[in-house]
Amino acid sequence: MELDRMDFKILAHLQENGKQSYSEIARGLEVSEGTIRSRVNKMLKEEVFEFIIHTNPNKIGLHVQAIIGLETRLGKQDSIACRLQGHGAVRFIGAFSGKHDLIIQAYFRNNDELIGFVNQELSEIEGIISVDVNVELKQYKDTFSYIDN
Repeated sequence: MELDRMDFKILAHLQENGKQSYSEIARGLEVSEGTIRSRVNKMLKEEVFEFIIHTNPNKIGLHVQAIIGLETRLGKQDSIACRLQGHGAVRFIGAFSGKHDLIIQAYFRNNDELIGFVNQELSEIEGIISVDVNVELKQYKDTFSYIDN
């Protein structure tokens, strides 16, 4: 799907306030509500975006965020990533070039849960050579926005 300026404007409105009605967006962009509805539906169908709820981890008791770099044995990257997908604390898994073969983002209630994850869960996964744990000390930005307003 090729996005045009109107699509980007609609996305910007939705990013600013995902609860905004189609009629409000239409008024702001000076087009019909039907135009907004059809374009949003098309973008949803084409998986340009999805409606999600972005929960604040701290508000639901997850006070420790860790970015964990994993060095893996050759040929084990996919099986390790697949095994980690099922773990509830893990929010992101990606394959990267550089020092770490896999980087995961995970949230825990406290440091003891993080330590348990590393020493019990990760230590049992065949093919992990090394683990580099980085705990977030302060967050400066957290966004899912890729559109400039």
